[in-house]
Amino acid sequence: MRLFAAVLPPEDVTAALAAEVAVLRSLPGADGLRWTGRPGWHLTLAFYGEVDDELVPELSARLARAAHRTAPFELALRGGGQFGRGRALWAGAEGGLATLRLLADRAEAAGRRAGVATGEHRRYKPHLTLARSRQACDVRPYVEVLAGFTGPTWTVTDLALVRSHLPESGVPGEQPRYEAVARSPLGSSG
Repeated sequence: MRLFAAVLPPEDVTAALAAEVAVLRSLPGADGLRWTGRPGWHLTLAFYGEVDDELVPELSARLARAAHRTAPFELALRGGGQFGRGRALWAGAEGGLATLRLLADRAEAAGRRAGVATGEHRRYKPHLTLARSRQACDVRPYVEVLAGFTGPTWTVTDLALVRSHLPESGVPGEQPRYEAVARSPLGSSG
């Protein structure tokens, strides 16, 4: 299974972001970007890649413990940026970023301790990917529009283990499908 740990924003947050993305998609050159689908919007905490089925129960249990040790926290989507000279356009976050980073570190450690090869450690950068490009492109106009965006604040109350189903049909524009295979409540009340 292709898995990652993530925070999944609630419906009102994705609705506000969808309205902002509609503005972005009206900008010149937007049809040259591959836009992510609203059903798949998430903030990745740790990417595990292909995980053997027999490791999933241990990974789930370790993620549940990581969530249990992390208190719920406030978050809002705000602003945006780019990776790879415009290869990825993303919305940023504000609020309990220190707790979000702590949860990301704990999710990465949970993967390592469960025997999942997590690759090299990188400093966590909270982001929700909005669009991708196969080659470098100038996304500054999009980043400028996103600079004025602040979505509704919500309380992050759980950590999701998400399975990614990559497109297989070869149809241009087909999106990956994401399925939460486990959700672990944050804090000791879970």
